[in-house]
This record gives sequence, structure tokens and C-alpha cells, in this order.
Amino acid sequence: MSDSDFFDLPIRLHAVNGVRIAARVGGDGPPLLLLHGHPQTSAIWHRLWPALTRHRTCVAADLRGYGDSDKPPAAPGHAAHSKRVMAQDMAALMRALGHERYEVLAHDRGARVAHRLGLDHPTAVTRLMLLDIAPTLDMYEHTTRAFAQAYFHWFWLIQPAPMPETMIERDPVFYLRSVMGGRPGGLAHFSAPAMAEYERVARLSGWATGICEDYRASATVDLEHDRQGRAAGERLRMPVRALWGERGAVGRNFDVLALWRAIADQVDGGPLPGAHYLAEEIPDAVLREAGAFFGWA
Repeated sequence: MSDSDFFDLPIRLHAVNGVRIAARVGGDGPPLLLLHGHPQTSAIWHRLWPALTRHRTCVAADLRGYGDSDKPPAAPGHAAHSKRVMAQDMAALMRALGHERYEVLAHDRGARVAHRLGLDHPTAVTRLMLLDIAPTLDMYEHTTRAFAQAYFHWFWLIQPAPMPETMIERDPVFYLRSVMGGRPGGLAHFSAPAMAEYERVARLSGWATGICEDYRASATVDLEHDRQGRAAGERLRMPVRALWGERGAVGRNFDVLALWRAIADQVDGGPLPGAHYLAEEIPDAVLREAGAFFGWA
């Protein structure tokens, strides 16, 4: 299978946790859940898919509010888009597919869902590899001007509805291209089939609401869950590998490994020679790390 064949795979909708979650499934071996970030879809994994599926049964899912998954309306308190609920989606999806225990490889917003998945479902997640994030609570509590400037969308998308939604809906493709193209390397990292998918789903009804509610939840209810969990001694117990782009904002603004080691028992990792969209910028480097961490190298 070539990476282009990824886009020929059927996207199936699975009714779980009160929503329909879209996913592509392929490969053979132990199960591996793949979660994407903002403002993308499961298509971020297309360059890794041929190698990953030689070693694992891969489930590449779209988060609720994104891609072809359902897009619940905004709700008071943003609870419908909390990382706890989004993690419940993924735990239910994997059970529905027959996987009680599985590894997780996740990027950006998906890595925040994966963090909560590892906390709330510790017997299900056996290994957790996170791409280009530090813990959400620490990133908000240690925000600097440099971080706020690099991650302006964190603070714009959380503004009260309908202001950001209305502006995004005027030209969702412009928004998507501006966010993705505003990082080092611009849009050159993204293949034509991937960009076509990202642009297609950005035009879907409810997409703007979904992405805004994701961020609003992270700035409100998710922080409440994180603070409560830390006060109770909540920790990630499974092995964690945290990787970030050496040209990106996360590593420049946060001591990534120290922050993860403060809340997880077994953490390793380091910078990779990319910026933010690592699976598409430097897929070979991500595959080497994945092979070593998940045990097929």
C-alpha cells in the first residue's frame, strides 16, 4: 500500500457514546489508535499508514467536531466537547471494534484527548506517544507573550459565540490555510489529497462550531478536570513518549519533558527536526520513534 492508497480506504461511521465517529481501519497486529489535531482529520497519518499497518491494526479516527464525525451543537459549559467526553468516544469506538487494550499515537488536539484517555481509561491504554504538546493546564497557566503570539488561535477561538464561528464560516478554507500555512514551512508539507480532504470537511455544516467548542472546553471544563485530577494524585501510569518539533512553539516555550514527568510515571522523548505537523513534515523520523517505542523496530 502506498500513502496515496490511504485515501481510497472507506471512512466508516460508528455509533458510539451518543455520536457517530468516522474512522479508517486497516493493517494487522496489535491495535493502535491514531488521533489527529486541529484543524485537520485522520488524513494526517497517510504518509505513515503503509508502515504502521505492516505492524499494527490501525484505527485512524476523526474527533467529534472534526472531519466526518458528528458535530454536536454548542452546549452550556462546553461539556459536549470536553476531552473527557472525547476520550469516551474513542474508548467506546475501540471497544466496538473489539479492542479492549491498545496503544495510542496522537498529535496536537488528539494528543490532548489521548492524555485524558490515558487518565480515565488506564487499563485500556498500554502505551501513549504524544506529538507536539505539553499538558494543557501547564500551557494555560504559564502563557507568555511569545506563546500567545504563536498560538493566537487558542485565545481567539474561545471567544463567545458566534463571533469566531461567524468569521470562520465566511471563508473556512481561508481560515484553515492561514492556520496551517502560518507555521514554518507553510503549506509545502501537505499533499494535494490531504489538503483536499481538509478543505472538504472545513466546509461541512457545524465544523466551525466544533473547532471553537473544542478550544472553549480546553479553556474551561478541561482545566477543571485537570485541576481536580492533579489534586487527587491522578497520573499517567503507562509508558509515555513525548516528541515535539525543534522549530515549533511548544519546545521554545515549555520544558516539555519536565512537565510530562511531573504527571506521568514513565516518560521519555525529545525534539524532532520539524515544526508542528510532524507526521506530514518528517514522517520517517516519526516512524523511527514509533517503531522504537511501540516495539517493532
